[in-house]
Amino acid sequence: MLQRLRQTVLRIPRGKVATYGEVARAAGHPGAARQVAWALHNAKDAIPWQRVVGAGGHIRLPGHAGLEQRTRLEAEGVAFRGARVNMALHAFDFSTASRIGAVPSKVKGRKSAAK
Repeated sequence: MLQRLRQTVLRIPRGKVATYGEVARAAGHPGAARQVAWALHNAKDAIPWQRVVGAGGHIRLPGHAGLEQRTRLEAEGVAFRGARVNMALHAFDFSTASRIGAVPSKVKGRKSAAK
């Protein structure tokens, strides 16, 4: 489970964020938001932990760790509205991301008419 959660976090691109709950759902473990936090805590810097935030874009880490998360996100171009990530601009959608680059089934194998 922890490995799958970590692999899901790796799908979040630079400049985008997802909530703990969204990561859990995308990994196939709805309701496991706390386990996402545990998976990130134990992974150290092996994955982009800063891209996972609390509901509504809140940084949930206290003190220096929260400041470091905000600094890392700002370095990636993530904008804030007060203490929250601007989710309208930076929320990552796992459902559309899985379809990027996919060829619709009706088009597969079809040769292009334009040359």
